[in-house]
Amino acid sequence: MKRRIKHVTVLGSGIMGSGIAAHFANIGVEVSLLDIVPFELTEAEQKKGLTKDDKAVRNRIASENFEKLKKASPALLYSPKFADRIKVGNFDDDLQKIKNTDWIIEVVVERLDIKKSVYEKIEQFRKPGTLISSNTSGIPIHLLTEGRSEDFKQYFAGTHFFNPVRYLPLLEIIPTNDTLPEVIDFYMTYGAKFLGKTTVLAKDTPAFIANRIGVFSMMDLLHNVQKLGLTISEVDKLTGPVIGRPKSATFRTADVVGLDTLVMVANGVRDSGVEKNDFYNVFALPDYIQKMVDNKWLGSKTEQGFYKKVKNAEGKSEIHSLNLDTLEYELQGKSSFPTLELTKTIDKPIDRFKVLIGGKDKAAELYRKSLGSLFAYVSHKVPEISDEIYKIDDAMKAGFGWENGPFEIWDAIGVQKGIELAKDSGYEVSDWVKNVETFYKVNEEGQSIYVDKNSGEYNKIPGQDAFIILDNIRKNKTLWSNSGASIEDLGDGIINFEIRSKMNSLGGEVLDGLNRAIDLAEKEYDGLVIGNQGTNFSVGANLAMILMMAIEQDWDDLNMAIAYFQKSMMRVRYSSIPVVVAPHGMTLGGGCEMTMHADRVVAAAETYIGLVETGVGVIPGGGGTKELTLRTSREFHNDDVKNNRLRDAFMNIAMGKVATSAYEAYDMGILEKGKDIVSVSKNRQIAEAKKVAKLLAEQGYTQPIEQKVKVLGKDALGMFYVGTDQMLTGNYISAHDKKIADKLANVMVGGNLSEPTVVTEQYLLNLERETFLQLCGERKTLERIQYMLQNGKPLRN
Repeated sequence: MKRRIKHVTVLGSGIMGSGIAAHFANIGVEVSLLDIVPFELTEAEQKKGLTKDDKAVRNRIASENFEKLKKASPALLYSPKFADRIKVGNFDDDLQKIKNTDWIIEVVVERLDIKKSVYEKIEQFRKPGTLISSNTSGIPIHLLTEGRSEDFKQYFAGTHFFNPVRYLPLLEIIPTNDTLPEVIDFYMTYGAKFLGKTTVLAKDTPAFIANRIGVFSMMDLLHNVQKLGLTISEVDKLTGPVIGRPKSATFRTADVVGLDTLVMVANGVRDSGVEKNDFYNVFALPDYIQKMVDNKWLGSKTEQGFYKKVKNAEGKSEIHSLNLDTLEYELQGKSSFPTLELTKTIDKPIDRFKVLIGGKDKAAELYRKSLGSLFAYVSHKVPEISDEIYKIDDAMKAGFGWENGPFEIWDAIGVQKGIELAKDSGYEVSDWVKNVETFYKVNEEGQSIYVDKNSGEYNKIPGQDAFIILDNIRKNKTLWSNSGASIEDLGDGIINFEIRSKMNSLGGEVLDGLNRAIDLAEKEYDGLVIGNQGTNFSVGANLAMILMMAIEQDWDDLNMAIAYFQKSMMRVRYSSIPVVVAPHGMTLGGGCEMTMHADRVVAAAETYIGLVETGVGVIPGGGGTKELTLRTSREFHNDDVKNNRLRDAFMNIAMGKVATSAYEAYDMGILEKGKDIVSVSKNRQIAEAKKVAKLLAEQGYTQPIEQKVKVLGKDALGMFYVGTDQMLTGNYISAHDKKIADKLANVMVGGNLSEPTVVTEQYLLNLERETFLQLCGERKTLERIQYMLQNGKPLRN
């Protein structure tokens, strides 16, 4: 029987409960978010004359957490409108409504007795066959179902989400011996397909998979940091993006998560008795950690942990880090490590590890010790916490934001070298590893295979049929490549154009590749996908190239470069084959323009897209200004609407607004409702884009005819000038910002036209390019571009 999830009830509205509720709302599910009835009235409630019987009081805890959910930054909801899908309530008044829900998710406090008492109440109202799961991160799952009915046990499992739920894709599924196989399959499939999660089947062992490995790695580091004479800030520099880990690295992550949470997991593992000998000692708390806990220095929740924000003598805020020897907070000093300098030319973190472990400074020593102990530990956790190595890697990547899992890193430096590191760190790896040549391979079909611990044979990682991994097919399916791009055959008559330049910026080599891909698709294939699987789709045009041409006043070449960019975008729109673009992550400037010219877009839900060129002193010059003007003109049905629509589009460009999700991009007019689609699973995005391109071809794709655009002329221009004058007078923008905005407005109204006029797209492209070139000649624009290149963020002045 097909199981449909239309309604979910989340029991517990704290940080995790709210996050889970928000994510179900993100995918269109209705949610009841319930919590306990408060024990006492607040002072504010007493002043209002409310009693404990008033609904506002009884729902207060859930309501207050719901308001925090709506205001969360970064946002938990893809769009503020999705909050309407969540209704709050309380356990006493609303629990009986679970008879009409499809899935009950318990997220109450981490105490076995409290959870059991909640389950006792649930059994009074739950309809047989209703899914029931717990988000516990530490309580053994089998203990939770003691005393429950047979039906309850059969549909129960642990569903461990990671915080923040929207952004961390791991979902650990932990069944019991009583959970029905078809229920396990449903949780695994639904999590991956509908929630967009990396679903990992975990065993009912202490801390499951990700927290078990992640906390070991962190505790090991906490023990080593003092021995190596490193500071808090130095360790965070060494354990962040340079090795493919989040910017929060080690100690900032501990502050965000909460030191009490880290200690709870570490103590839970240690007290469970599953760890022996040296591994047992790693989970013991260093003296300074215990002192921090005693002092309530727990991190962000107590406003001080490993880091603390303080005011200096001038009253300015500074971030100080804890000196682990003195337990005093100190201003962070700058540090440099020769080993790190050797990796600056290596783009991929996975390729840096061989260099990082070969240095002679403290950094290299830290890497050798931490990796050696990690390799030994994960080798002994198979099969205790997982029978398959890929589940451990998947869990660490999806739950802790590691770019590569421990076995992938081990492969990168060499299995035998990893064994040596473990031994030098005082550990022996498990015997099964000693005969392994490599943990992973790619088979002839371009699928990832992993070594089986017991047989030594290689098995296919399941679930790959639902997605395309470009890294795996590139070797055998690449049709063409240059320094910035490649073309791969996806099969079934569809090819893929992949941007592979630094930061996926759009320069001449990328545009050459794009035109070659369109040429090839038109001659020999049925359709084209433009997609990659890097961290971001594209950060936009190659600013260094633009800056160089502008400084040298090479206006003819710059004009030709911009014209070539525009022509390339128009080819995306008007080729004879369907072109589907698959944006994800940062999709800025030129990346946004490429997306807007596609026949269809398959956007990852986590797509941060916008036309941001005003931040560097220019306007969108690759067809973006033209395209938003064109889209707006379709809604010029009456005078009341047209100026408002044009003003909204103008403000989106002028303010460099970036959508915080693909759904917000719909509201901005960057994605088009009824045409473009959103993929909640980034892993499936290329495969879905291929399906769309194939379907368009099979339906008889016809090359589009260039469109006409109605522009409003000087009447509308006056409206914009009044607005920019007011913003300048109010000190909301600078004089240079006003100049940019006025020139942008001139393009969007069609230039020097006395009345509304229908023009061609090329007319607007010419205006757009001319204005772009004019602004490149401004000194302040050059300053902004230089600042952007040096600091990675726009300058407003």
